[in-house]
Amino acid sequence: MKPFDYFRPGSVSGAVALAREQTCFLAGGMSLLPMMKHNLAAPVALIDLSAVPDLNGIRKTGDAIEIGAMTTHAAVAASVLVRETLPALVALVVGIGDPAVRNRGTIGGSLANNDPAADYPAGVLGLGATIVTDRREITADDFFIASFTTALEPGELITAVRFPVPLAAGYVRFRSAASRFPLAGVFVARFTGGVRVAVTGAAPSVFRVPGFEAPLAKDFSPGAIEAVSVDPARMLSDINGGAAYRAHLAGVMARRAVAEAMG
Repeated sequence: MKPFDYFRPGSVSGAVALAREQTCFLAGGMSLLPMMKHNLAAPVALIDLSAVPDLNGIRKTGDAIEIGAMTTHAAVAASVLVRETLPALVALVVGIGDPAVRNRGTIGGSLANNDPAADYPAGVLGLGATIVTDRREITADDFFIASFTTALEPGELITAVRFPVPLAAGYVRFRSAASRFPLAGVFVARFTGGVRVAVTGAAPSVFRVPGFEAPLAKDFSPGAIEAVSVDPARMLSDINGGAAYRAHLAGVMARRAVAEAMG
């Protein structure tokens, strides 16, 4: 690990003011610190966000649920408000990593990193959430660009994520036996205006599947997408599974997610 400066500001404005070229915001550190240890990342400074109170907490804002960027996975899973309004999100977070990761990892850190196999991007894209930063609001459809790449600009800080409450939702993943990351995880959400389906773990970045969404909007049941498939051309292929296998898994997980939402 290369030497770096360390800052621990007490406010959002203070954190943003410290940001400069080759600095990194430090949330839970579950991805960044291992990367630094192996010299895969070498920021000149870390801006620790753990002392910024405005970035923590879960609250109801109008018809939506807003989760602060520094809220841990464990805190989301334990929230009575989230359990009552977004139980599918709870099902997603309780399967992230292990207890140590869930007690340190944060929603903001996960989204800013945009790991292709992360669970949270599926929930955020599937629910059509809004990512709130110190500068603007970004819709989930515009936020995820490519593997480890988002719409965030240099020095831009995620402050919260705002989730609309669906009529029904479900999340199901198929894990790699070695890494425990999903080879395919599918989040399905039904709203009065239609259905959203997001897939993570199977491609270089999380993505929606219009081919699933259209038939599910007419008939929200697993059978509605029995004959629909995902194009293997967009899928990852590695030692954990080929593109055709991941495409098949996406279909199976989507049908199971619909069943979870119905149940």
